[in-house]
Amino acid sequence: MELLFVYLIILATISGDTLASDPDLLQDVCVADFASGTKVNGIPCKDAANITAADFFFDGLVKAAVPNNNSFGVVLTAAFVKEIPGLNTMGLSFARAYFAPGGLVTPHTHPRATEIVFVLEGILDVSFITTSNVLVSKTVKKGEVFVFPRALVHFLKNNSDKPAAVLAAFNSQSPGVQLIVPSLFGATPAVPDNVLTIAFQTGTEEVQKIKSNFAPKN
Repeated sequence: MELLFVYLIILATISGDTLASDPDLLQDVCVADFASGTKVNGIPCKDAANITAADFFFDGLVKAAVPNNNSFGVVLTAAFVKEIPGLNTMGLSFARAYFAPGGLVTPHTHPRATEIVFVLEGILDVSFITTSNVLVSKTVKKGEVFVFPRALVHFLKNNSDKPAAVLAAFNSQSPGVQLIVPSLFGATPAVPDNVLTIAFQTGTEEVQKIKSNFAPKN
């Protein structure tokens, strides 16, 4: 079933302009050349004569990660263009997330992609928030699929006492991610306290306390 899901996602992502958020290909492949000094909206192409099968291969999703060593109880393994240079201009990427019991992927957005998740194991509570501030929530279990619309704030929580895992697909080679709380309280330079106190209707002491949790660690 996992292979069928992957096939359907790839087919849907590349089958039409309406489903792809990245520009269309102008050649068969455009393997990312990270060594190039050329600045473009994307990544320059490697010379076709230097392309190998390794540019299209990644085995980082094979081994299960252990999400017990961080405060959020989640480990994410990405398969984006940085990991698979051959994804450049393909409008597609993947990730695998592992959740310890109680694990949380905190509220965040992907500014350049819609996300679809396939539950590999366990049970998760998933939610997104519309621009009308409506919370859309669902409990999903092994074998089920849920979609997070492009750029909307969303989060995933394992409220069970067993581990969980999902495979996520994005219709962009580089979907981007912006974590809401760290963006506001851990930005460099810092967001002014008087902006956050008004936005959250709280005091300076509370704002500074939260900021201390996201201060850069030397």
